[in-house]
Amino acid sequence: MSSLKEIKGRIASVKSTQKITSAMKMVASSKLRKAQYQIEGFLPYERKLTNILDDFLSGYGEDDFSSVFSEVRTIQRVAIVVLSSNSSLCGAFNSNIIRNLHDLIRKYRDLKYEIEIYPVGKKIEEAVRKLTIPIEMKGSYTSLIDKPTFEGAKEIADALMNDFLAKKIDRVDLLYNHFKNTAIQIPTEEPFLPVDLSTRMEAKAIPTDYLIEPDQKTLLESLIPRSLRSKIYAILLDSVASEHAARVVAMQIATDNADEILDELTIQYNKQRQQSITSEILDIIGGSEALK
Repeated sequence: MSSLKEIKGRIASVKSTQKITSAMKMVASSKLRKAQYQIEGFLPYERKLTNILDDFLSGYGEDDFSSVFSEVRTIQRVAIVVLSSNSSLCGAFNSNIIRNLHDLIRKYRDLKYEIEIYPVGKKIEEAVRKLTIPIEMKGSYTSLIDKPTFEGAKEIADALMNDFLAKKIDRVDLLYNHFKNTAIQIPTEEPFLPVDLSTRMEAKAIPTDYLIEPDQKTLLESLIPRSLRSKIYAILLDSVASEHAARVVAMQIATDNADEILDELTIQYNKQRQQSITSEILDIIGGSEALK
């Protein structure tokens, strides 16, 4: 049985840990609000760009327009863009993505594809370095997690598009955590290249009063790369918001657990203290009786 001094030390230690987790929750909440503001500021632009692109594409049939970025070819080499956090203490945020990456690599290895990975985040970089199979890691983008910028996202998107055009890669997949709300972050896998234009062409055409220079096809060839760059930036903001939300939840759970441990330790301390007092009283009474 622990002594009163040991229990008191454990109570002090748990209280100190609780202060840290509570402070980390407040910091993560502040960063989450900032990340949400960034998403809310960027989404109108991305939605408008997507709507314009869909409006133009809806006027074409599959045989009327094709983009160099929509070319479907025999897959030999695949690029995977994976986003994680730079630090821990965010629950299953990183482990879910790492597990999904392993599953995706296993699937592509079975299909005999060559694989290269664009890791965005320190934790995914470390996980890729620990892989026992030979996979090329392209660049290091840990700074984008701490400070998401469109220029950094554009750098990744341009590298992917250039390699796709040069036929160095035949497919690109995105793997990240999608922010649904503070309590739910969904590991998401989706294709990036080649671009699927068929579903957009099937959409109902919306009458517009656009004045187009020089012509519609030239404009579409310009809009598609912009849309791809915007997509990378959007998932970057999405992943960062998911990380902070996951950390808020993890720190709240840790703080609640500390409360439960403190309650148990306090009860244990009071019981042992009462036993100690009772033993002292019995010793005094016993001594008093012996003197009679």
